[in-house]
Amino acid sequence: MLGKPGCHLCDDAREVITRVTTELGAAFEERDVTQDPELYRLYAEQIPVTLIDGRQHDFWRVDERRLRAALTGR
Repeated sequence: MLGKPGCHLCDDAREVITRVTTELGAAFEERDVTQDPELYRLYAEQIPVTLIDGRQHDFWRVDERRLRAALTGR
Protein backbone atom coordinates (compact mmCIF):
# COMPACT_ATOMS: atom_id res chain seq x y z
CA MET A 1 0.00 0.00 0.00
CA LEU A 2 1.16 3.48 -0.81
CA GLY A 3 0.01 6.12 1.63
CA LYS A 4 1.14 8.98 3.82
CA PRO A 5 0.92 9.97 7.49
CA GLY A 6 -2.29 11.64 8.61
CA CYS A 7 -4.38 10.17 5.79
CA HIS A 8 -7.71 8.85 7.13
CA LEU A 9 -8.37 6.89 3.92
CA CYS A 10 -4.97 5.26 4.39
CA ASP A 11 -5.97 4.24 7.92
CA ASP A 12 -9.17 2.65 6.58
CA ALA A 13 -7.33 0.88 3.77
CA ARG A 14 -4.65 -0.39 6.15
CA GLU A 15 -7.32 -2.02 8.33
CA VAL A 16 -8.84 -3.89 5.38
CA ILE A 17 -5.48 -4.91 3.91
CA THR A 18 -4.16 -6.07 7.28
CA ARG A 19 -7.28 -8.13 7.94
CA VAL A 20 -7.24 -9.81 4.51
CA THR A 21 -3.48 -10.46 4.35
CA THR A 22 -3.47 -11.85 7.89
CA GLU A 23 -6.33 -14.23 7.08
CA LEU A 24 -4.63 -15.37 3.86
CA GLY A 25 -1.07 -15.46 5.20
CA ALA A 26 0.03 -13.00 2.52
CA ALA A 27 2.81 -10.43 2.81
CA PHE A 28 1.94 -6.75 3.14
CA GLU A 29 4.22 -3.72 2.83
CA GLU A 30 3.39 -0.06 3.28
CA ARG A 31 5.35 2.80 1.71
CA ASP A 32 5.09 6.50 2.50
CA VAL A 33 4.83 8.51 -0.74
CA THR A 34 6.17 11.60 1.01
CA GLN A 35 9.52 9.83 1.39
CA ASP A 36 9.93 9.05 -2.32
CA PRO A 37 9.67 11.89 -4.88
CA GLU A 38 8.83 9.55 -7.76
CA LEU A 39 6.06 7.75 -5.85
CA TYR A 40 4.72 11.13 -4.76
CA ARG A 41 4.69 12.40 -8.33
CA LEU A 42 2.90 9.30 -9.59
CA TYR A 43 0.41 8.63 -6.80
CA ALA A 44 -0.06 11.64 -4.48
CA GLU A 45 -3.57 12.36 -5.76
CA GLN A 46 -4.69 8.72 -5.51
CA ILE A 47 -3.56 7.61 -2.07
CA PRO A 48 -4.04 5.19 -0.63
CA VAL A 49 -3.02 3.06 -3.56
CA THR A 50 -3.08 -0.72 -3.33
CA LEU A 51 -0.55 -2.58 -5.46
CA ILE A 52 -0.52 -6.32 -6.04
CA ASP A 53 2.71 -7.72 -7.44
CA GLY A 54 3.76 -4.18 -8.37
CA ARG A 55 0.60 -3.40 -10.35
CA GLN A 56 -2.05 -0.93 -9.24
CA HIS A 57 -5.13 -2.71 -7.92
CA ASP A 58 -7.17 0.01 -6.15
CA PHE A 59 -6.96 3.59 -5.00
CA TRP A 60 -8.80 5.74 -2.43
CA ARG A 61 -10.83 2.83 -1.04
CA VAL A 62 -10.09 -0.88 -0.73
CA ASP A 63 -12.91 -3.28 -1.54
CA GLU A 64 -12.34 -6.26 0.75
CA ARG A 65 -13.99 -8.84 -1.51
CA ARG A 66 -12.12 -7.59 -4.57
CA LEU A 67 -8.79 -7.64 -2.72
CA ARG A 68 -9.41 -11.15 -1.38
CA ALA A 69 -10.33 -12.38 -4.88
CA ALA A 70 -7.21 -10.83 -6.39
CA LEU A 71 -4.98 -12.43 -3.76
CA THR A 72 -6.58 -15.88 -4.02
CA GLY A 73 -7.14 -15.94 -7.78
CA ARG A 74 -10.90 -16.35 -7.34
